[in-house]
Amino acid sequence: MNHFSDRFFEYAAQHSSPEPKLLAQLRRETHQKVLQPRMLSGPLQGRLLSLLSKIIQPKRILELGTFTGYATLCLAEGLAPNGEIHTIDKNEELVDFQKKYFEASGVDQHIHSYLGEALRILPRISGTFDLIFIDADKSNTVNYFNACIDKLRKGGLLLTDNVLWSGKVLEKTELGDKETAVLKDFNALAASDPRIETVLLPLRDGLTLSRKI
Repeated sequence: MNHFSDRFFEYAAQHSSPEPKLLAQLRRETHQKVLQPRMLSGPLQGRLLSLLSKIIQPKRILELGTFTGYATLCLAEGLAPNGEIHTIDKNEELVDFQKKYFEASGVDQHIHSYLGEALRILPRISGTFDLIFIDADKSNTVNYFNACIDKLRKGGLLLTDNVLWSGKVLEKTELGDKETAVLKDFNALAASDPRIETVLLPLRDGLTLSRKI
């Protein structure tokens, strides 16, 4: 569910910086060849991710949920020199797709990809991060937050996607709808956790920005 009409989103995209050609190609191929292409961040949110990364100039980025690599490459645009992105996804069918575009971007040497369940892989990744993007399976969003918060440096930025869940967070949760229930719990947690300050943006399917205090 869009909280504004599609015309407003189209207008916003038209009056934002243009999507790079490689990302436009990636987006088209995702829609042509990959199931559930709506999971891709898209041009407007992608430009926001890029701009936030450029403002922060992170040395280390952690991403949960690579999908086809669109958001990964948007975030990579702001990497500090010799910076690195650690990105995790459990879909092995997308590995070659990701690799193709990471290599074409010329920043593949800065991207460390992990295949498997994020909650099992996270303990193996040491150090702290300047920016963390959570965009994996929604039923684990609270678990991901809890697993990542100590990996975020003080003053670092945590981004969490799909927090409006097609508007379902505004409705009574249906029996068995774990994703909506967890996202409601996460939204309440993000708004009240004393370790962070948070703004929930009604952009696309909802994007939460949290700064670690």
